[in-house]
This record gives sequence, structure tokens and C-alpha cells, in this order.
Amino acid sequence: MKDQLLCPHCGKPVKKYRNPFPTVDIIIEMASVSDEPLARTVNNSIVLIKRKNPPYGWAIPGGFVDYGESLESAAVREALEETSLEVELLYQFGAYSDPARDPRHHTISVVFVAKATGEPEAADDAKDIGVFTRSSLPHDMAFDHAKIIQDYFEKCSPKRS
Repeated sequence: MKDQLLCPHCGKPVKKYRNPFPTVDIIIEMASVSDEPLARTVNNSIVLIKRKNPPYGWAIPGGFVDYGESLESAAVREALEETSLEVELLYQFGAYSDPARDPRHHTISVVFVAKATGEPEAADDAKDIGVFTRSSLPHDMAFDHAKIIQDYFEKCSPKRS
């Protein structure tokens, strides 16, 4: 492991070196079944947390990848820490890297889609938690999560939610 970087042109140590921070976000799908007579339907919903720390707003569960941790392990850990749900990762949805996506610093997020059952409970950085359909999403979203969720519903989810 390097403890310093060397300039590729002159070979001297670089005094200041900055990289974006790797993060993960997890779109957790929760299937709820309506048992109304003759209308057994599945309603695809996703779990969002309300952040207790700035930047405030509703957000997809997620967080920073720890040193030595894989993206997949970080996603499972963050989902459990913030929602109290054990998740099964289904697939990697995409990566979001706009330098302005997090007002605190430049982050790159790898977004996963996962499924879970059970009752989500707010924990760790989450002040509140909710399960939302496409038509019931909150308006006060943190980061670029409104864009990520829009992309998800356009690409991956039935239009009737």
C-alpha cells in the first residue's frame, strides 16, 4: 500500500492528493400484497430513510465504503444499519458521479437494487423511514436521489406502481 503518491513527471511526492469518496446506495424493493377479494395484486414499493444529519431530506439508504470492504458488503451493511433489514442484492443498477451530487464533497455512488422482507425500522443515520410507491414519493429528497429513483422507475419497475 502506498503512503504517498509520486508525480509521474518529476518523481517528487505530491503534497495534496484528492480522490472522490466511494459510496453505495441501495434501492430496497418491498413487495406488499393486497388481499382484497378478486384483486390480489403486488404493489412494488421502495424503502427511503429521512436523514437525521445534513444534508437533510429523504434518501435512498446508503453510505461510505470502508477501507478493505467490497461494494457489495458495504451495501448489505449500510442497508442493515439504516433500515434494520437484511437484504439480498439483486443487481448493480448503475453508478452516479456528478461532482455536485453531495454538497459535502465529491462522491461516486454505486447503486444496487435489493429485496427485503420484514418491517423496516429507522436506525443509525436515519431519523425516520418509509415505504413509498412511485406515486407517493416525498418531494424533499437529498443528494441526487430523486434522479436515481426516477431512473429506477423508468428502467426497472412496472409503470402501474
